[in-house]
Amino acid sequence: MSRQDPDVIDSVEKAFRVLEAFSADHPTLTVSEAADLTGLSRATARRILLTCVRLGFAEVDDRRFRLLPRVLRLGYGYLASLPIWERAQPHMRRLAEEVRESCSAATLDGEEIVYVARVPAKRSMSIVLNVGSRLPAHPTSMGRVLLAALPPDRLRERLGEMRLDQLTSHTITDPDALAAELVKVREQGYAVVDGEREEGVRSAAAPVRDGSGAVIAAINVSANAGRVSVTELHERFVPLVVQAADAISRDIDFVPSSLSLI
Repeated sequence: MSRQDPDVIDSVEKAFRVLEAFSADHPTLTVSEAADLTGLSRATARRILLTCVRLGFAEVDDRRFRLLPRVLRLGYGYLASLPIWERAQPHMRRLAEEVRESCSAATLDGEEIVYVARVPAKRSMSIVLNVGSRLPAHPTSMGRVLLAALPPDRLRERLGEMRLDQLTSHTITDPDALAAELVKVREQGYAVVDGEREEGVRSAAAPVRDGSGAVIAAINVSANAGRVSVTELHERFVPLVVQAADAISRDIDFVPSSLSLI
């Protein structure tokens, strides 16, 4: 990257690539695995991993490296810079209590959504999500709200780059069909997804805006299909989610004039 952009420090970019290689699927990595996942040489991956160990971001046991809690400082810096979630929590708790289902907030990062706040339902569900969890954007209600808010040129570019994996038999994987669905989401101001990321799970999401009116996040409620019908999701849940999202937006000094994402 530094050869293409003189303002980018090549070694820093490589270090973040190694850190991002750790995941739920790869909680520990050998030097060779880190090199394969990042496309770096073994020597480079080894130096980066050992530097992470020296700085307290990782540890090594029997040639396998794992991250340490110190890395959470990086993510916490982002959350701490967004005090709006302190204001959002009361609205999210009221929403979760009213519908007796979980309520979450997420932002867009590439082709994924990242959870930045969550109020779990008192009843258990098959999905276990926490702050920092990532999900693909295309089959999720919050992802569609956030994708729909992108400018048309950026959205076309993003759709051209995204992997539209089929996670269930209901998942939209055709780019044109997804684009049409995003137009609908943009016009109506909310998204509803029924079993596209996980069979038997339904959700509804609405946008949260900052003081300039830009969509900065989305909130949603998720429910088991055995408890909540599609009709109830549209008629009862959607208005409540939109109201909560608008209330959060008002608390950060913006009052939406309509449900439109424009």
